[in-house]
Amino acid sequence: MRIWSIHPRYLDSQGLVALWREALLARAVLRGETQGYRHHPQLHRFRDHPSPRYAINAYLRGILDEAQSRGFTFDRSKPGPVRGAVGMIVSSGQVGHEWDHLLRKLKVRSPADFRRWRGVGIPEAHPLFTIEPGPIEPWERRRGGE
Repeated sequence: MRIWSIHPRYLDSQGLVALWREALLARAVLRGETQGYRHHPQLHRFRDHPSPRYAINAYLRGILDEAQSRGFTFDRSKPGPVRGAVGMIVSSGQVGHEWDHLLRKLKVRSPADFRRWRGVGIPEAHPLFTIEPGPIEPWERRRGGE
C-alpha cells in the first residue's frame, strides 16, 4: 500500500487507479471494516490525526478531483463527509523520498510520464498536505537502500 503524499497529478493512469483503491482500503481499515492492513505504517499519519475519518475522506476527494480532471469515472459517492479543518503536515524529506520512488516507477512503467515529470525539482503535495522542512517520516519503510 502506498498512500502518496505527492499530488496525484504526477501519477500515471495505473498509479492513479491503484491509489484510489488503496485509499479506499485505508478508509475501510480506519473504519474498522477489515482485518487486513490494520498495522500498515502508511496509516499512522491518519490515525494520529484528530479526525482520521475526515482526513481520509479529504484524501479521497483529492484523488477524485484529479481523476475527474482526466476523464476517469470514479464513484463520486465513495468519499465521505469532510468537516472542519483536516489538513495534515508532511515533511520535505518524505516528499523527496516519494518523488524519487515515483520517478523510478515511472521510468519503467510509463516512460512518457517519466519524461514529463523528471524535471520537476520539488513536486506539489496532495491537497490534504502542507509541506514543512524535515526528514523522511519515521513510519516510512525503506527497502534496499531506498
